[in-house]
This record gives sequence, C-alpha cells and structure tokens, in this order.
Amino acid sequence: MGQTERNSSTTIRERILAALQSAEQDDPEGTRARTFRLVKCAMRDRDVIARTQGQCEGCEDTEIRKLLETMVAQREVSAREYDESGRISDAEREREEIEIIQAFLPRPLAGENLEDAVEEVVDDLDASKLKDVGRCMAELQSRYPGQIDTGTAGKAVRRALH
Repeated sequence: MGQTERNSSTTIRERILAALQSAEQDDPEGTRARTFRLVKCAMRDRDVIARTQGQCEGCEDTEIRKLLETMVAQREVSAREYDESGRISDAEREREEIEIIQAFLPRPLAGENLEDAVEEVVDDLDASKLKDVGRCMAELQSRYPGQIDTGTAGKAVRRALH
C-alpha cells in the first residue's frame, strides 16, 4: 500500500490511513497495525500544532514526510541501541517498523536518475561554476522534495559543473 499504489491525487495521509484500515482488518495486533497507529497519533499531534498556527487543514504532506523521516531515524537509533545491549528481538521489531514507515516515503534519487536530474537543473539554471552548487542544490530539493540525499547530490552537481 506504500509506494506501489501511489496516485498523484492521494496524499501520504490518505495512503497511511487506508493502510491502517487494511492492517487492522488483517491483523489488529500485528506490527503493521501498531506502527500505523503510532504514525496516526503522531500526525494528529502535528495537526494540533498546525491548527494553533492557523493552518485549519492540519499539516501538509511535506510535514508528514518530515515526521516519517524523523520516526525512521528514531527507530534506527533504537535498533542500534538494542543490538548493542543484546536485545535482538527488540532491534528486529524496530527494523520492521522502519520498513513499514519507509514504504510511505519517496525513494531517493540515485544513479542515472540522479545524474539526469542534476543535468537538467544545471542546464535550466545555466550553472557553470562551483559557486553555483548552492543554487543547484536548492533547485534539486525543491523539484524533488524528500528524494535528494545532499551528500550524493552535491557530488553529482560538482561533477556536472566541471
């Protein structure tokens, strides 16, 4: 239900809520259902914060994407700590949750797709010098939100500018 069933008109929130409903029907006490409930609660918390800031609709996809990225990062730290303390089953549970959450995040651009995106941006901005790296990176991040690994993309931009 994550990346494979993506429709341009459905939001991340809608896909997560649909996945939660499906998971609760299949196995209400399973890892998927528990993970989606946690995500739903976190989204609800962010909605409350957004409403206090005057955003009546609640938080948008970009905010939800950041939330999911944060949840993945938290679980990666927890899994590492569990591994170090010998709590292997807890570490495995954290990794399962990471996989479930990552299915709703955009896949990072890599390889040929990243190279093509960088070439397009460099051409569009008529960039030619290393001082243009910042402009190119900003444009890449705005065109491909959540899909740019800054380290890899920065190297690709530098290569394209030489």
